[in-house]
Amino acid sequence: MNLLFEEDGAFKTGTIVADNDSSLQVDTASGKRVKLKAANVLLRFAAPGPAELLAQAEAAAAGIETEFLWEVCGEAEFGFEELAREYHGHAPTPVEAAAVLLCLHAAPIYFHRKGKGKFRKAPPEILQAALAGLEKKRQQALAIERMVDELKAGRLPPEFPPLLSQLLYKPDRNRPETKALEAACAETGESPERLLHRCGALPDSHAFHLGRFLFEHFPEGKGGTDFPPHAGAVDPADLPVAGVRAFSIDDAHTTEIDDAFSLAVQADGGMRVGIHIAAPGLGFGPDSDLGRIARGRLSTVYMPGRKITMLPEAVVDSHTLGAGQDVPALSLYLDVAADLRILGHETKIERVPVAANLRHHDIEPLFNAATLASGALPDFPFRDELKRLWELATVLEAGRGKTEQQNRKDYGFVVDWDVATPQGQGRVEISERPRGSPLDTLVAELMIVANSTWGALLRDAGIPAMYRAQTAGKARMTTVATPHEGLGVDCYAWSTSPLRRFADLANQWQLIAHLSGDKPPYPPKSADLMAALRDFELTYASYADFQRDMERYWCLRWLAQEGVATVTAQVLKENIVRLDAIPLVLKASGMPTLERGARVRLAIADIDLMAAEAKASFVEMVELPAVAAPDAAFADGETEEAGE
Repeated sequence: MNLLFEEDGAFKTGTIVADNDSSLQVDTASGKRVKLKAANVLLRFAAPGPAELLAQAEAAAAGIETEFLWEVCGEAEFGFEELAREYHGHAPTPVEAAAVLLCLHAAPIYFHRKGKGKFRKAPPEILQAALAGLEKKRQQALAIERMVDELKAGRLPPEFPPLLSQLLYKPDRNRPETKALEAACAETGESPERLLHRCGALPDSHAFHLGRFLFEHFPEGKGGTDFPPHAGAVDPADLPVAGVRAFSIDDAHTTEIDDAFSLAVQADGGMRVGIHIAAPGLGFGPDSDLGRIARGRLSTVYMPGRKITMLPEAVVDSHTLGAGQDVPALSLYLDVAADLRILGHETKIERVPVAANLRHHDIEPLFNAATLASGALPDFPFRDELKRLWELATVLEAGRGKTEQQNRKDYGFVVDWDVATPQGQGRVEISERPRGSPLDTLVAELMIVANSTWGALLRDAGIPAMYRAQTAGKARMTTVATPHEGLGVDCYAWSTSPLRRFADLANQWQLIAHLSGDKPPYPPKSADLMAALRDFELTYASYADFQRDMERYWCLRWLAQEGVATVTAQVLKENIVRLDAIPLVLKASGMPTLERGARVRLAIADIDLMAAEAKASFVEMVELPAVAAPDAAFADGETEEAGE
């Protein structure tokens, strides 16, 4: 006797070897002997043979209409042999019964299983919903197939434009568009960004990298980089005008000019030095529209060729320390003796007349270490003021016990977006200038004085602020005045860049309240200040990482743009090198074991702008390392305000 049984969700046949009522021993059609519970037996039959039954039943099941079976069966639960008898109009043969069983089993949306060989027809409303779901899946499969074909052919499916950012940076694998993109990439061997670029969805590799950052920090669902509607800044109308001629020192592309200086020589040979900081905090508070905008953005975002400002353009324009304007400012005045000792200080809220915006590229050829050492500076605007301020800065630097390293470099990136290159829109130029110039020292030391003085002022008044601290080599933000060991000061509250950093703006609000005798916006133990500090620290670090990533991208793009095939570089560690001409760090293959500081020649190939990578391989040794290790790092990795 043969039998049909179910095992692990599959139908099998075999021949009975031993029948012990509750269990059986069976030789299956595949030749394997198994022990089987009698409850698992669905059908006993003498003919055909075990191997032929399922084959014949499958052929017979192909001729049975599932919809008809559903129509003719009753509402009650039934067995497959019972339905086979009704369908055929006679006692079914083993093949006929098995064919109905296979048909029922293959149509779960029509027939719900209720046990071994038992079924019940699906209710009409459930069946219609299931059929609609099947049709939806069928249509979706057709749509996916169509989208795959379009992508492979280099055409962007019409469903893709609204979803491009999500598809690139946070794909939802339940969406048909994502399934189509992944399938097309699997067939073409391309990454999603390369395939979409080929289809015209990405203009170039720069759009891909910038888009990732914007998707995370400035999503379109929250307005993107546009500012929401807001009330403007309203500055006090009765601010006194300072009797100074202030001047700023910045690079050529700085528009958010936060700081300027003035100097008045006293009769005794001393001087009164003014450090003037733009004061947008006078025009709006933390609970205003602009305050909430600044709290949301937390910092200006910098990248080569572009920036995303923390504050709207109109606010920046009305508060930047631009030449020819009287601008609201917080001014720290230092009374300095003839021997450059600081005798006292005073802070004022006022309007400051800005006489000039000095630019590095104009002043540094005339005012530098060589011209200062010569003792004969050429004539240029504010020459005498710069010389006296630099002399003060050197004393301040020595007083902190810190001397800036002179072997580091700054790099400037200028992108001409009107020029198209094979790599995309925009031609980049990268310029180099040594860090630690007299102008750098001047600006950095006066900013350190302002930040540490105002930090101490708030500390002594019992008013919390956002401090930058460094102890045991670890830098962090804190609301408690804590030493900054790297700078050699007792406390350091970022206060000198309120147009571009929320920490400085929040500290400015606290300073203004203290100077005006008002209640500070953030009282002691303020939860709002702590939350803002945490958000600022994370966001500021993320923005800085993005800036470094984009500088790396533009370095690679410069190599491709200029067709550079070989470069010289310095060894940093093992096979990690830094190029001499541009601030790019790469891993080089084939490197021999060399000391840090050794200079080598490398071959550059396979520049991949989408991945922001390039292959560098060792060619030859150029020069052994000098005694001093190159580019010693600053404490805390900070250049303070000088590098901004």
